[in-house]
Amino acid sequence: MGVLFIILLLIGAYIYFSGMSEPAHIKEAIKGRTIEQQEVIKYFLGKNSFPNQGFLCKRLTDEEYDSIKNNTVNKSNFKQKALDKIGLDISQISEIDPVHFEGWLYGKKNSVDLAKYGKVDHKPRSSAYQITWLFFSSSQVYIYRHSFHFNKDDKRVSTEEYFYKDITNFSTSSDTVETNIWNDKLKKYELKNIDSNDFTITVPGEKFYCSLEQNEYSERAIQGMKAKLREKKG
Repeated sequence: MGVLFIILLLIGAYIYFSGMSEPAHIKEAIKGRTIEQQEVIKYFLGKNSFPNQGFLCKRLTDEEYDSIKNNTVNKSNFKQKALDKIGLDISQISEIDPVHFEGWLYGKKNSVDLAKYGKVDHKPRSSAYQITWLFFSSSQVYIYRHSFHFNKDDKRVSTEEYFYKDITNFSTSSDTVETNIWNDKLKKYELKNIDSNDFTITVPGEKFYCSLEQNEYSERAIQGMKAKLREKKG
């Protein structure tokens, strides 16, 4: 019991003094957040280290932040969540293999408040991420979209469904999005342009968007979807 008490005391002291040694803007931002959320906030809002402040101000590396994202995605089983939310059995949606897209969210329209470029790879990352699953029955496309944040508890889940006969196009786009990025030298946000990739389903009078990482998988998946749409409308 004595050893456990000392360990807990040391953990509490670390958390306390770590918070005390942080700059004022970070102290304010981490109030009321979980330990992991606090680490994410520090990753976005501060330098990797501060002079003469040692390990108490250690930041997540880009790789460690990517690991947090990957662990969250892998353990959450979003495919099953999608099936449960839409209310489908996998046997009902076997027209083609289910497709999933994912990617960071940028821009004020997505309520993203934290973003930065990687220190080494210079790739953009944000505090918000989106997972989308698409399922294909003989007559419809069913969509589940889940957006969540690593710096707070906010999340947004939505579902859509479209008949093949109403869909006019599956497409991708790359847009330049103005996003607030923290400037630690000036101690304020600055608007920076970040390239954001989206997948789009177009129907008369409406467009569905979701975040997309362009890679070999997404290219193959979209080509398969386009082939199925041509078949259904042919």
